[in-house]
Amino acid sequence: MNIQEPFDIEIDGTTYSVFPEEKDTYTIFKEGQEYVQIIKDTDTSWLKLNPESNLPMFGMDEEVNKIGIEIQKIITG
Repeated sequence: MNIQEPFDIEIDGTTYSVFPEEKDTYTIFKEGQEYVQIIKDTDTSWLKLNPESNLPMFGMDEEVNKIGIEIQKIITG
């Protein structure tokens, strides 16, 4: 399934609005504010993008991975 429309996900009681950008890249809003941009690294790993350079920031971020896993569930049906 190829979702291009924004959608919401909920994790641990927090609602995130997900806006698909280019391939495997998403802008995430948390509580109505732009929060982070993420990109899929592997099937189980997602990375935060540096807001100034748009380059992936390597390093484990549990919240980003949780968001990515939920996105993956929705886009794969």
